[in-house]
Amino acid sequence: MVTATLNPRRWWALGALVASMLTLGFDMTILNVALPTMAGDLGATTGQQQWMADAYVVVFAALMLPAGLLGDRFGRRRMLITGLAVFLVGSLIGALAGDVDWVIAARAFMGIGGALVTPLALSVLPSLFGPDERTKAVGIISAASALGLPLGPIIGGWLLGHFWWGAVFLVNVPMAAIGIAACVFLLPETRDPASPKVDALSTALTATGLGALIYAIIEAPDRGWSDPLVLVMSAASVVLIAALVLRERQAERPMLDMTLLAHRGFLFNTLAATLVMFVLSGLLFVLPQYLQAVLGHDALGTGLRLLPMMGGLVIAARGAGPVVARFGPRAVVSAGLVVLAFAALLGSRTTVDSGYGFTALWLSITGLGFGFSVVPAMDAALGTLPRDRAGSGSGLLMTLRQVGAAIGIALLGSLLSGIFRDRLDVTGLPAKAADTAGDSVVAAHIIAEKAHSARLAASANSAYVHGMSVVLLVCGIAALVSALLAAALLPRGTAERRADGAEPDLVGAAEDA
Repeated sequence: MVTATLNPRRWWALGALVASMLTLGFDMTILNVALPTMAGDLGATTGQQQWMADAYVVVFAALMLPAGLLGDRFGRRRMLITGLAVFLVGSLIGALAGDVDWVIAARAFMGIGGALVTPLALSVLPSLFGPDERTKAVGIISAASALGLPLGPIIGGWLLGHFWWGAVFLVNVPMAAIGIAACVFLLPETRDPASPKVDALSTALTATGLGALIYAIIEAPDRGWSDPLVLVMSAASVVLIAALVLRERQAERPMLDMTLLAHRGFLFNTLAATLVMFVLSGLLFVLPQYLQAVLGHDALGTGLRLLPMMGGLVIAARGAGPVVARFGPRAVVSAGLVVLAFAALLGSRTTVDSGYGFTALWLSITGLGFGFSVVPAMDAALGTLPRDRAGSGSGLLMTLRQVGAAIGIALLGSLLSGIFRDRLDVTGLPAKAADTAGDSVVAAHIIAEKAHSARLAASANSAYVHGMSVVLLVCGIAALVSALLAAALLPRGTAERRADGAEPDLVGAAEDA
């Protein structure tokens, strides 16, 4: 296995990983900013918009565990290149899609590529960098993902202003090609042929269990939580996920390594990162529609107005290392979550008349809270992984993070959808128009424009802002509870590797905890 001390090209190799993560980060917020435009052009409901976002995330989460194992067994560089190629093809399909269903299918296919890229980019780090350099490397990777976030909506906004919505998929093609070239020429091959084999049944249980859960959450606002289909899908998700856990616990060489979850440092740092993603994904889903539909900015203007959050995130990602060295990860993660909670609670005070200045304030604080909580949590979790289990462990970490993101989009998006439909005043509209207006704030504005109804447009804005405020209130409470749990349960130490550089004894450490 290549180590940091034997690989003078490790920082160049990190550049290849940065190019790969930049590609995924770039795509994430391009779609968020494009959703209002796509909703208008394709007639997508709020539920369909959630599926355009979640189809990627569900597949992404379901396949990251087997993707990490594939990289361990057959070569992490090879699987990274394969993942970027799949992502490229999926982007082409999305660009050429003619309706909502094809867009959702393209996003799901892109999720396969993303699942190969993300855990493997992280799993390479322990083999390239020692504990003293790994925090900096994780910070750079996080900053790369963060850099893609503002660039995505800015460039995507410009594309939407000059081309059709498919251009936001097409722009991924050169980005993925650059990532492939960087991996081919700069990244050394690393592998662990002794890692467990990919379990097809466990993979299927993961995908179907998560899919059933997300489907139930997204469909519940329209059908009702007591609807038979929603109840059946909810029950099916519990059964499938329970079957997955039981199967993995009984396996001689499990794909889902439960001994990692038994390790206190890995478990609670991973849970902290997962809860942060729950908050952030929900926020990024609801915010672009507020900026575009309510405040009236175009897609480019929306991208520019997300910059305060990205700026705070980049600053925190760069400064996390020294702060952790001084105060320890538990204090920094807990403080970051408190800052994130404060930002969300402040944002929940937004009104229709607040304007962008107030939004920019709490967005900046959100970025700082996110950076100071997720970077130390991820680094501390990675620091507990033995190098021969880096792929599967990183896959588990990223799987749980993406599960948090998928549930955040589904649950918070559904909460917003239900509140919006209940508070929207459609008095005087024909039944079909009233039903369409309740699909989303974008649809309501389209109906209001056709009906020349300023009252409906004002009601749509008021209903959406109220729903967004409730979503942010839930995010703030979730972040505050997470901060208390982190302060109580995270280990005190910075990295739980032995001082002589040997890998940690996970089982022994778990027993000591």
